Amino acid sequence: MPAAADHPAVTTRSSSAAATSLPAGYRMLSEPPTNPEYVHLRTSSGLSPRTPEQAVGALSASWAWTVVRAPDGALAAMGRVIGDGTWYFHLADIATAPAHQRQGLGRAVMEDLIARIDAAAPPHPYITLLADPPGQRLYRSLGFVDSDPSLGMRLPR
Repeated sequence: MPAAADHPAVTTRSSSAAATSLPAGYRMLSEPPTNPEYVHLRTSSGLSPRTPEQAVGALSASWAWTVVRAPDGALAAMGRVIGDGTWYFHLADIATAPAHQRQGLGRAVMEDLIARIDAAAPPHPYITLLADPPGQRLYRSLGFVDSDPSLGMRLPR
């Protein structure tokens, strides 16, 4: 694994810009959740379930992670970026635990990840995501638009 200075996903820091918009006692960190936390939050937030084996690559090979911890230390929200670090960045696993929704945590995670992309990438990075219906209003409010005429596709397995 690369050194923390070379790999934003393993850098632990508080994000002062986004932390000001978090509820009292919540902390934003640039680190991945644990494997059990990742698997649980995907399922509890309504994302498609993943196994602990599937989580391994997501947790170790993402370009960047942002998590929000509740006052008791529990994982409240998460998101990550997959990408090459120069022009292509894909936001994934944006999720907030049901007990912590409607407090701006998803927005804070998104804003932090986008700010990190903007700080690291040359001008005009290509930032994508797949927008499930529950998140579409948030994503549009952050400036995301449909990728017409392109269409997201997948290869079922």
